Amino acid sequence: MSTFNFHGEISGPGNFGDGGKIEIHHHGATPAEALRLAAELARQLRAEGRAVLAEQADVVHGELVRAGQEQRSVDPGRVRRALETISTGLTTGSAGLALAQELGRVIGL
Repeated sequence: MSTFNFHGEISGPGNFGDGGKIEIHHHGATPAEALRLAAELARQLRAEGRAVLAEQADVVHGELVRAGQEQRSVDPGRVRRALETISTGLTTGSAGLALAQELGRVIGL
């Protein structure tokens, strides 16, 4: 039993209270939006001929799917590492980089 009760908005990732968990919902985005962005990122990277980076996008997509199926929070370290690898391999102004940054924002990283 917890002695802390939070009844308002909590900024940033937090895991407060009994049975609390971090949700994907960030800035009004839904888990479906995060999944859509991850799939779009993988598609965009494949279209650009960047198969190795597309594999990292698949890692993000797979983690989002598994977290939803297992009703648990997304592993932020796994997602962050994959998105950083993608961002490092892309040039500024590319569509893939914009998608990777948006996906990180939606997930809350």
